[in-house]
Amino acid sequence: MFLNQKFSFGLLVLLLLNCNGHKTEYAHSHDGVSHTHEKPQDTQNYFGEYTLNSKTFGTKTKVKIRGNQRVMTTNSLPDHTTGDFPNQGNPNRISSQSKTYKFPLEPKYTGKAKWAREPGVALNGVKFEPGTAEVVLCESGENYRVEALQEVFDLGLDFNHAHVQPTGAYHYHGTPTSVIENFDSGEDLVHIGFAHDGFPMYYSKSGKYKPSYKAVSGQREGEDCTYENPMEKMDVSVGGHHNGTYTSDFEYIDGYGDLDECNGITINGEYMYLVTNEFPYVSRCLMGEFEEEVRPPFGNANSDDRARRTPRRAPSFSELLNDLDANNDKKISRNESKGPLKDLFDRIDANKDGFLTEEEFKNAPTPERQGPPRRD
Repeated sequence: MFLNQKFSFGLLVLLLLNCNGHKTEYAHSHDGVSHTHEKPQDTQNYFGEYTLNSKTFGTKTKVKIRGNQRVMTTNSLPDHTTGDFPNQGNPNRISSQSKTYKFPLEPKYTGKAKWAREPGVALNGVKFEPGTAEVVLCESGENYRVEALQEVFDLGLDFNHAHVQPTGAYHYHGTPTSVIENFDSGEDLVHIGFAHDGFPMYYSKSGKYKPSYKAVSGQREGEDCTYENPMEKMDVSVGGHHNGTYTSDFEYIDGYGDLDECNGITINGEYMYLVTNEFPYVSRCLMGEFEEEVRPPFGNANSDDRARRTPRRAPSFSELLNDLDANNDKKISRNESKGPLKDLFDRIDANKDGFLTEEEFKNAPTPERQGPPRRD
């Protein structure tokens, strides 16, 4: 009798260990389409060291604590189902990346918003990159940066509000639906990643924390506007109210919502960033000290590493002259400039004469922050 009881108890312990020692699959649906994920049955504290491996999806992410840094090595493959890539709006295929990210264990809050193209990384090793390089250019001089989450232009985003860059890098532009479900511990705030300044990134299931961005009043202006990529060219009417199609449709108003300019907030004495269902979705800036790879900000819209085209290096000044210098005076006037170069014209034009020279171009400052207008 004692042996049978001992055997039964040992078998029960073994079964419990087996149940908690591996990932199980679970199904759910988005927009009527069923998907399957792998999800750990037990809750884990992702502020310490951890490893995420998925045989189903090929994910290999490991986090180690090294001195005063949190070091993540990853192949950047998502640990969940994605949409089909390539697709009509996104011609790229997901492929593994070899990435190492370092986050400070003791973030230093500065209170000064600094623009970040890639503000952070999800716990699974997939990066957040909320902005796009898609631009609508108008002959009347205006240009509008296209938002990823809008209904006018098909950028091929899947149900995780993500798509793929030409390098094969899968990345999130908005709320990473499957990440939120995979790392849900039952609390309202779901820990989903780390920003590059070291502060954690969360998602509130109740949506109780509201951003402080508001749609700009009035009407957009611009005539003879076009949008172009390697697959299509289309005329665009930008007139009408600011409905969220473009980044400039929003302005930051201090105190309008619960979150600051970088979608951050202090809760129980701890500063954090919130990924929200409303603009800016994912923070476009950071409030702590960080270092980020800087890309040259010059050139026309085609010079950016766009999610829907083959990446190019930033053009040289001679290449810009060839493209933009209509009167062949070896300078680029304000009227000749286009795209991001037009946005930065006043910063590059050191002597304020209305023309850009090669020397001014070479000595141009790197912008610290880009995004919608601010109104305090």
